[in-house]
Amino acid sequence: MGHTGTTIDDQLLAWLMQQRLFFVATAPLAQDGLVNVSPKGLDTFRVLDPRTVAYLDLTGSGIETVAHVKENGRIVLMFCALEGSPKIVRLHGHGEAIEPPHADFSNLLSQFPEQPGVRSIVRVALTRVADSCGFGVPLFEFQGERTTLGDWARKKGPQEVAAYQQAKNLKSLDGLPGLLDPVAEVRQ
Repeated sequence: MGHTGTTIDDQLLAWLMQQRLFFVATAPLAQDGLVNVSPKGLDTFRVLDPRTVAYLDLTGSGIETVAHVKENGRIVLMFCALEGSPKIVRLHGHGEAIEPPHADFSNLLSQFPEQPGVRSIVRVALTRVADSCGFGVPLFEFQGERTTLGDWARKKGPQEVAAYQQAKNLKSLDGLPGLLDPVAEVRQ
């Protein structure tokens, strides 16, 4: 344990794809700005190449990660083994929020299973890949994915999800710009 590098090898790739939960952390530049940590799941993570990863950013009540990434690009994704051998992996890098108008959006979106309520894809150019022991992480047994977020987005429909994004996702808690322009449909 305790390895540091800048790329994801095949062994780490296999381990990452087995994890069902990861955390994303970002912060604004302002000293009094709010640091954000968000849990992610629902098969929303992909390794694009040994130095690049991406995840689906699904509609939520805040837009902190996207706003922070747009402001300064700093981001870390942390995975920890909740089953099996103890291990923590942190993927540090420079993030970019890819929204539907972006030329890369459709191609990136095609690499994920269909999810209702997608508002962007966060792509991360890795600058540091590090693992550590994870001996203090408790063991948990996976019981299944929650369906609440997908059910909510399907029930609302694309137009109401776009209206929700318009109301809740244009600015971060610190007033930083969030989404450019919420769209009603991202998969054509």
